[in-house]
Amino acid sequence: MEAAASSTHVVKFSHEQWSALAKSTPLPLSHSDIRRLSALGDPIDLSEADAIYRPLSALLQMYSAEQGSLHTATSSFLGLEEARTPFVIGVAGSVAVGKSTTARLLQELLRRWPATPKVDLVTTDGFLYPNAELERRGIELRKGFPESYDRAALLDFLMQVKAGRPNVAAPVYDHLTYDIVPGQYIEINHPDVLIIEGLNVLQPPRKDAKELMAVSDFFDVSIYVDADEDDIRRWYLERTLRLRNIAFSQPASYFHQFSAMDEDELVERTLGIWDSVNGPNLAQNIAPTKSRADIVLRKGPDHVVEEVILRKI
Repeated sequence: MEAAASSTHVVKFSHEQWSALAKSTPLPLSHSDIRRLSALGDPIDLSEADAIYRPLSALLQMYSAEQGSLHTATSSFLGLEEARTPFVIGVAGSVAVGKSTTARLLQELLRRWPATPKVDLVTTDGFLYPNAELERRGIELRKGFPESYDRAALLDFLMQVKAGRPNVAAPVYDHLTYDIVPGQYIEINHPDVLIIEGLNVLQPPRKDAKELMAVSDFFDVSIYVDADEDDIRRWYLERTLRLRNIAFSQPASYFHQFSAMDEDELVERTLGIWDSVNGPNLAQNIAPTKSRADIVLRKGPDHVVEEVILRKI
């Protein structure tokens, strides 16, 4: 394999260099796995999943094993008998960039390794304020921006998980109704690995926040899914047009209100939302956190990961 490019603090692998690592990586996926795990609007085939995510799962296993060894050695030195806490992976990136598929593929692959059979996935959408609260605060048009999340609740959730507490509850978000589901939670109970996926998970602490900690302080490794904004904007539009044939016709769907629009109207409305909400959020809040990630998956116009960038350890 041709040597990877290296700079002062990162190592860069082309698609070909990284995919060569899959030859020595077990746990292959199947076509049915890909159909089940890929998100709407994020096309990925078996060869791409094998080329990128099998080696990535192997690398994350190494990181997890090293942390486990450090925990054992430290506990022995300090005379402690505390159980190891979950290995936490953060997955960040824009709306429509494919971070949900990345998170689900990693969950599936990491579960197949003997050392990490229990892998849970939590999206930070569940920690958005309910729509009624966003409206009360006058920020309903800034949904997805850092201030639209209950950061205190998210930090408390992560503190409990990292403290080894059992049955830690995370709220549930319904993408059909576009809102938090009242009284519904998922429980996280001592997983080997916890994946946290969301737009702003790599944000530093806000200057005006009471909490001095950042969500990323609880991550053992972080991943940023990256692409050119023009490509993400196009993917966002393509995803909306696909949704038109699936969710828009359901009366309970938040998007049902757009079902009567013709395609030109829908395109105009979708791109308007991108240009006024998702694009500014990406430019102002999400993209600037890329430099904080340990691993960057850089996608090309066709959703294929063209480059894998690793921060040197």
